[in-house]
Amino acid sequence: MNINTPHLRDSAMTRWLVLILVAFTMFAAYVASDVFSPLQTMLERHNQWNPSEYGWFSGSYSIFNVFLGMLIFGGLILDRKGIRFSGIMSCILMVGGIALKYWAVSNDSLLQSSMVFFGSEYKMQVVWAVVGFGIYGVGAEVAGITVSKTVVKWFKGKELALAMGMQLSLARLGSAAALAFSPMIASRFSNVSTSVLFGLSLLIVGLLAFAVYTIYDKRLDAQIKASGAEKEESFNIKDVKAILNNKGFWLIALLCVLFYSAVFPFLKYAAGMMEFKFGVDPKLSGLIPSMLPFGAIVLTPLFGRIYDKIGHGADLMIGGALLLTTVHTLFAMPFINQWWMAIILMVLLGIAFSMVPSAMWPSLAKIIPERQLGTTYALTYYIQNIGLMIVPILVGYVLNNYSVVGTVVKDGVVVNKYDYTLTMTIFAAVCSLSIIIALILKYIDKKMGYRLQFANMEKKSVRE
Repeated sequence: MNINTPHLRDSAMTRWLVLILVAFTMFAAYVASDVFSPLQTMLERHNQWNPSEYGWFSGSYSIFNVFLGMLIFGGLILDRKGIRFSGIMSCILMVGGIALKYWAVSNDSLLQSSMVFFGSEYKMQVVWAVVGFGIYGVGAEVAGITVSKTVVKWFKGKELALAMGMQLSLARLGSAAALAFSPMIASRFSNVSTSVLFGLSLLIVGLLAFAVYTIYDKRLDAQIKASGAEKEESFNIKDVKAILNNKGFWLIALLCVLFYSAVFPFLKYAAGMMEFKFGVDPKLSGLIPSMLPFGAIVLTPLFGRIYDKIGHGADLMIGGALLLTTVHTLFAMPFINQWWMAIILMVLLGIAFSMVPSAMWPSLAKIIPERQLGTTYALTYYIQNIGLMIVPILVGYVLNNYSVVGTVVKDGVVVNKYDYTLTMTIFAAVCSLSIIIALILKYIDKKMGYRLQFANMEKKSVRE
């Protein structure tokens, strides 16, 4: 037995190739997830969806994860069955969910019937799109925790925060592409279903990319087993109790739900705000919101590199929460209504969007043992999904019932005009709570010794 035999992950070229493969899968997932984000007003004009229906659709991403606990099962499956099984399963769920959504939005006959849910009437096209997006959401979130554990597996003790930052950046390139080009595609073909088909096609390629990754994963597992290195106690269901008793886990989970609930749901409505508040052409309304993920593409790896080399993870989370709250507060101000102001604020939002995730996800790997990481990420994503479900529904309800300020003719159709002051106030209130949580996390870090303020990279040794 030779524990000094190099593993695949000791090769920088191989581990970065692996990162590209799994990051492309998440890139495709983010495209498929966000193709509807800039299409709220187009759905209202061409598919007769109202803001409440759009809000329910946006929140449906998390509906099965929250009410059926599918994310929890996904995390347990990841820790018990491994990355390969979990990853392929999640990709198949994503493809199936988006395929169902595509069938729904391309079937105009579904607009002729409806059903009543919680006292409100919803078109059957919306209902089936909700089911499809909910199935997709299960696959996407399980894929997210699987890829997070994959990055830890290949980069722990090396460029972990940088690798996580790169993975997040490439994934958010998918969001940026969807926000920027989905309205153009939908306008070019005069329907929203073509944008969904584009996302579905990319997802199939993403499934193939993850299948290629499994070859490398299997070889690495064989090397680890053959060398006898890094034998670790397998995950036990009792470990869930240990995770839930960890104060650091709860603080990061709360920061996660508050932070992301003020970002991802915002992107679902940002294109409409660009159109009605800032006077941007509907075909170009996704371009300014796309600056947020485009900015994160560059800055997330930069902040991750700072965390790897210098540390200050807790400070990065505090700074990002402060900046995010400031930007949303300014967006809520009625006198800020020029398109160039929107660009400045979106750039600042992109900086905030880079600072917190670049430190938050690697910090979990410091707080929690690796064998528990799959379930830890699942629990964190589960809590996050509660916010991702509730906030879009709340915003859609407020927009539909309290923010209509008149009507306007778009594409020959009379549609409502909206005032986004109240909705942006909701986002500002949500993310202001994240500042408090980030400050408490820094205090607890000093008390518990999580070392969140210390660099991630280990000094090279002959251990491997």
